[in-house]
Amino acid sequence: MSDNIIAISPENFQQVILEESKTKLILVHFWAEQIPESVELRDKLAARVAGAGSFMILATVDCAAQQAIAQQFGVQALPTSVMVKDGQPIDGISGPQPDQAIDEFLGKYLPKPEDTLLAQGLDLLQQQQVNEALPLLQQAYAIDGERADIKKALADVYLHLGKITEAEPLLASITMVDQDSYYQSLIAKLELAQEASNSPEIQALEQQLTASPDDIDLSRQLAVQYSQVNRVDEALSLLYKLLLVDAGDSESKKLLLDILSALPDGDKLAAQYRRKLFAMMY
Repeated sequence: MSDNIIAISPENFQQVILEESKTKLILVHFWAEQIPESVELRDKLAARVAGAGSFMILATVDCAAQQAIAQQFGVQALPTSVMVKDGQPIDGISGPQPDQAIDEFLGKYLPKPEDTLLAQGLDLLQQQQVNEALPLLQQAYAIDGERADIKKALADVYLHLGKITEAEPLLASITMVDQDSYYQSLIAKLELAQEASNSPEIQALEQQLTASPDDIDLSRQLAVQYSQVNRVDEALSLLYKLLLVDAGDSESKKLLLDILSALPDGDKLAAQYRRKLFAMMY
C-alpha cells in the first residue's frame, strides 16, 4: 500500500485530519465491508492517489470499526468521500461513482503532469543538479508553454547552463503580472551573462578573424573563448568548419569533442554535432 494511504483511527485522527491537512489535501473515504460499492470506490481512489503523496493523502475510515469518526463527519450513507483542507471539509462525493465522475472529482485537486514535473525540476535545481532538472522542465514547458512559473524555472536552468539564447525569449514572454522578484533576479543574471558573452577579448578575436578568415589558430582561439562563455553553438560551428576543410585536423577535433563532452546528457546540440562527425567519418 502507498505511504500516502492511511487508515484513520482515534489515535491518528488529530495528526492526519487536522495537522496534515494544513500542508496537504486529505481525502477522507468512509467505507464498510458489507457495502461493496464503498470498498470498490475506496480501491479506485487508492489507485488514483497513490502517486500523489506530495499533494494528497487518502484517509480511509472503516465505519464498522470507527463509528464515532463517521458520526463526527455526519456521514449518513456509504460510500462517502470528503475532501479536507486546513481541518475543514471543502468538497465531497456520495454514492456509487462511475470512473468518469471519480476522475472529474479528483481532477480538481490532483496535480497535473506539468505540476509534478515542475516540482521535481525545481527541487533538482535547488540541489544544483541542473543537468537533471533540464529535461523535466523542458517536458513541463512542452505540455504547457504559457505558464509563467514553468518559463521562469526553465529560464533559470538555461542561465545556469549558459544557454543565453534559450533563456532570453522565455523571459521576454513573461507578462508584467508575473514579473516578481524571481523574474527580476533572472533578468539580472541574463544581463550579466550577456555582458560576459561579448567580452573585449572575444570582440578582438572576431575582428582579427574577419580580417584573416583562413587563420586556423584564430578560429580555435575564438572557439575556446566562445565555449568558455557558453556560446557553444558558435564554438562548435567554428571547429566543424575547420574539420570540413581538413578532416585530419586532430587538434580541432579534440576541442570539438571536449566541448561536446561538457554538454548535459540529451543536449540536442551534442546529438546534432555527433551525427555530423559520424557522417564525416563514414
